[in-house]
Amino acid sequence: MKKKYLLVVLSGIVLLFAGCSPKVEEKKESASAELKPEAAHGASTAATPEKSTGLKFTAPTEWIVETPSSSSRQSQYKLPRIQGDSEDAQLIIYYFGGGGGAPQANIDRWIGEFSGPNGKPVTDAKILHKTVNGLVVTTVDVKGTYASSMGMMMKSGSSAKTGERLLGAIAETASGPWFIKLTGPERTVAKWQPSFEAFLNSMRQSE
Repeated sequence: MKKKYLLVVLSGIVLLFAGCSPKVEEKKESASAELKPEAAHGASTAATPEKSTGLKFTAPTEWIVETPSSSSRQSQYKLPRIQGDSEDAQLIIYYFGGGGGAPQANIDRWIGEFSGPNGKPVTDAKILHKTVNGLVVTTVDVKGTYASSMGMMMKSGSSAKTGERLLGAIAETASGPWFIKLTGPERTVAKWQPSFEAFLNSMRQSE
């Protein structure tokens, strides 16, 4: 009688574990799925990296990389001054998400930031149109008294700068125009002109 009782008890324990085991495994699998990032978003809403489009280029190693001071500045460089000049030149690459206006309107505005002797408008700015690695590029070279961003300059107690030069370029990419401005003292800008032209020749459309 005791043996029969023990057999019944053991059989009940075995059946109990057999019935619980699948539920334990199912719970473990469910918990594992909850830890996957894609499960939280669902297949259709999972985040994917954005494809980079726009302008690619190679900056000369002599240019000193700076942290862009605004979101519209994609890159910013300091070009060290030559002996005798009071400040360094600066090159800034702007991109406004495909906007920013037509190339010629911007070229005209850049020229308008300079004035000649006696405050007269500059009339000898050099404008060129060319194709660089499939990109349409408009360049400008202008000298004189520079009065760009006068609002900011006046706040700091500064005034327009004489003896300045601007080398500018606008590259038309599939994602919109990119704007490049190199400004600084005439002699310092002249020193960096060859590397600026090499930079322009390196520009290409990114894929």
